[in-house]
Amino acid sequence: MRIRATLMAGICAGAFAVPAYAQDVTGDSSESGIVEETDGSRIIIVTAQRQAQSLQEVPIAVSAFDAEALEAQQIENSSDLQLSLPNITFTKTNFTSSSFTIRGIGDLCVGTSCDSATGIHINEMPLTNSRLFETEFFDLERVEVLRGPQGTLFGRNATSGVVNVVTAKPDLTGFGAAAEFEYGNYNSIKAKGMVNVPIGDTLGVRVAGYFLDRDGFVNNLVTGNDIDDRNMYAIRGTVMWEPTADTRLTLMGYYFEEDDARSRIQKQLCNRDPTGVLGCLPDRLGNDVTNANSTLAGVLGSNELLAIAVSPAFAPLGLGSLYGPDAFQNAVNPTDLRTVAIDYEPTYFAREEIYMATLEQDIGALTVSLTGGYTKNRIDTTTDYNLSQQDSLANNPGLLALQAFAASPTLGFAFAPVANTLIPNGPAGGVCQSATDPNGVGVFGGNSIGCFDTSLNFDRSEQDQRQYNAEINISSDFDGAFNFLVGASYLDAKISDNSYYVNSFGLDYAAGILGAAVTASGATGGTPVYRISPFYRNNTPEMNLTSYGIFGEVYLQATDRLKFTAGLRYNNDEKSLRARTLLYSDGNSTEFSGGQALIAPYSAQDITDALNYAAADFDRATPGVQEFTERDVSFDRLTGRFVADFELTPDNLLYASYSRGYKSGGINPPLSVGAVNETFAPEDVDAFEIGSKNVFGNGDLVLNLTGFYYKYSGLQLSRIISRTSVNDNIDADIWGIEAEAIVSPAANVLVNFNASYLNSEVSESKLLINPRDVSAGQDDTVIIKDISLGSNCAVTSDIGSAEQANNFVNYVNGVVLGGVLQPTTPIPSTNTTGAFSLCQALFDVAAVGGAGFGGITVSSGIPVDIQGSQLPQAPEFKFSVGAQYTHEFSNGMSLVPRVDVSYQGESYGSIFNDNINRIQGYEIVNAQLQLNGQDERWYVRGFVQNMFDSDAVTGLYVTDQSSGLFTNIFTLDPRRYGVAVGAKF
Repeated sequence: MRIRATLMAGICAGAFAVPAYAQDVTGDSSESGIVEETDGSRIIIVTAQRQAQSLQEVPIAVSAFDAEALEAQQIENSSDLQLSLPNITFTKTNFTSSSFTIRGIGDLCVGTSCDSATGIHINEMPLTNSRLFETEFFDLERVEVLRGPQGTLFGRNATSGVVNVVTAKPDLTGFGAAAEFEYGNYNSIKAKGMVNVPIGDTLGVRVAGYFLDRDGFVNNLVTGNDIDDRNMYAIRGTVMWEPTADTRLTLMGYYFEEDDARSRIQKQLCNRDPTGVLGCLPDRLGNDVTNANSTLAGVLGSNELLAIAVSPAFAPLGLGSLYGPDAFQNAVNPTDLRTVAIDYEPTYFAREEIYMATLEQDIGALTVSLTGGYTKNRIDTTTDYNLSQQDSLANNPGLLALQAFAASPTLGFAFAPVANTLIPNGPAGGVCQSATDPNGVGVFGGNSIGCFDTSLNFDRSEQDQRQYNAEINISSDFDGAFNFLVGASYLDAKISDNSYYVNSFGLDYAAGILGAAVTASGATGGTPVYRISPFYRNNTPEMNLTSYGIFGEVYLQATDRLKFTAGLRYNNDEKSLRARTLLYSDGNSTEFSGGQALIAPYSAQDITDALNYAAADFDRATPGVQEFTERDVSFDRLTGRFVADFELTPDNLLYASYSRGYKSGGINPPLSVGAVNETFAPEDVDAFEIGSKNVFGNGDLVLNLTGFYYKYSGLQLSRIISRTSVNDNIDADIWGIEAEAIVSPAANVLVNFNASYLNSEVSESKLLINPRDVSAGQDDTVIIKDISLGSNCAVTSDIGSAEQANNFVNYVNGVVLGGVLQPTTPIPSTNTTGAFSLCQALFDVAAVGGAGFGGITVSSGIPVDIQGSQLPQAPEFKFSVGAQYTHEFSNGMSLVPRVDVSYQGESYGSIFNDNINRIQGYEIVNAQLQLNGQDERWYVRGFVQNMFDSDAVTGLYVTDQSSGLFTNIFTLDPRRYGVAVGAKF
């Protein structure tokens, strides 16, 4: 027995992954799989060109998995897709986001106004922000993955490609139902089912649902709990009405909810810096915890900051010295990636609703399709910010000093409110800490998470979004050589809240102590005040996107074998953003520890009250404070594509294409410190591709080859400045090849294979500062930890003298700043020295007295040229292979074993291709064994995923200098195994 070429052509992808027909483990000849006899009736139809076409006939790189394919290859979610697709990677990233990277192009842009490089669609409707990557696949018709820029037809354009999830539609021919129950390790319980009910001859209803509950993958040594669990469900209902053969109306509603302890990050790695200047050293990733003295909470609550910012008499109020033991000195970071020791356990809540309607009307040789949709979703998560446990603060010397100051006859009026708020039960009774507070007043305004022996360092990321979408297209099906498709789309999206907070008792403590210093100075007339806490990282209460496109393609069948496709699209995108920041009316940023810091009375109920109080009652050089900044921007582009495909034989196709892709630019967030460009530019890519699709030996072998070259302009790239992600643009060149094969060497045996090579590099000279090491390795530079901001700056000798640079820093620390700060010291694993200081003071002295030290430059860092760097999440090599065998019993039952092996080569997690940013390659092995009953009405399946329990790291994220430069890593799931039983009716 051999699989016929007609079947192969119908279900292989242009640059396909594992073919859908190879995935049916039921052996049902009417559906798919290794069949007793094949009549070519099962052909996978996709809409990669917005028309129904056989996969193998589509002259673009597109892969498709039908329901049987997803099940047999154990593709349960978007992360699993990467194991079966060439030049595809997927990783979770910071701030509850993710990056689906196609041919080296992923979501390197971080921000509320960033568009996704990979367009996510459901039933061809684009989703600007979706939780589809968090749930699991159920009751789908297919999943399509289009590789390469979509310059004409899809959504709002996408520079890397499109993932189109197509849900199963009602079957009007008869009643049907299916159910599956699964139990696995981690006490995993999963259930999914479907009911299909025809109502008369023209109306049908299909309802499907999914439920998952399992224990956590990660053990917390502090509490003994298992975290990173799952508790989620989804339900989808679809109604289809076909009143005539030419008219079809489809309505779909979907609801998803998750409420559990999912971990946004799996592990935090660091090679500890004993000096505290960097926090984590830039040489390698180790199982240490960052030096707390390098963090914003550490410097603001230090003896040294209080001595310099207020007076030496206030130094005893510090929670510790920058030169003494830090709060993480006894913290444990277990070497096992699935074990942590944390005092704040994660929370995770996500909800999504999708409603859409599609009307299709045939009018002779024309088809008119109209789609409208509405979606809304919410995400709200918290997690331990340092994935560790700080030392106890009970009877901390600074707290004892606070108690004494609060009891002082002369200072008690200023410090008693601080003590009553932060240590109401005394220095041994626990410290009270702010909750994540949209009002901005935290524990001082009554918004507290509670009182504990130690600081709970945690962050919160939340977002609310809604979207309206409409599209119309008209396509032709003439008998002649010419056909066309024209259409227009409109999208209106709004994010009503996008907030990120980092909470720590050290930040609250500094807010209270520095505020008390202002009260004690007499400037408030005796009214106790506190300083606005810097826990409030970012808040965008409103981001609006309006986008429309007009597109069209023409198709010319020049000869029986030669066909041309040409298309154009006009895109227009408008974005507006309203972001909360702390700026004076002249646009100058506030400083938390400086003389211009914002303060609030204890009676303030929200940040607006605090700002109004500050503006009304204090004599400032430029009175008045603006709480929000508003920006808007618009972009438009003309994109398109041209394709020529030639049919050598009915089983062999050649094609060549050019396409222009575009992704709109956006708005950088406002910063409380520093300055960046207000906006970032769009991305543009010119993509060239050639391909060959072939079926040989009457279907014994399918071999598809693809080569591509991308000329990229304006690739959006994120970096951290002042504890906020901002975006730049760079140029890059990308090229690669993809080879895929399917072979049936014997009866009931099927083997599939794919492999890819990718070369990606920055093509222009681009100077960027590496946040891990702002000295760029220059030995004439001193790295500074700014004790008022937590950030790093660089002091460099203009004559290349390390001695002069060190002498300058020591002069400023010893003479200008009063000798509170110690001299420079070597930073291990670097080529330079470091020190705690004030960058602004160093800059001011360098401007007037630097010449006395041979010339001194103070900057935010020494930039390095990233030209030639490999793009992040872009491994050079990938391959996967799968094999299955169907044994058929004489009684009509069958047994189908299958094994899949996937390998992904090493890549980088950052545009800085240092060894510390290298992500090791990994292998994943999945296997399953399925027994099918007679007539395939029931089945029992045993499975194992990640058989050898690979600690596969998919991505990493380097945090800000004020957080200590630790690295968050993201991983695939550990080994899972279990049994599933299912039935069809």
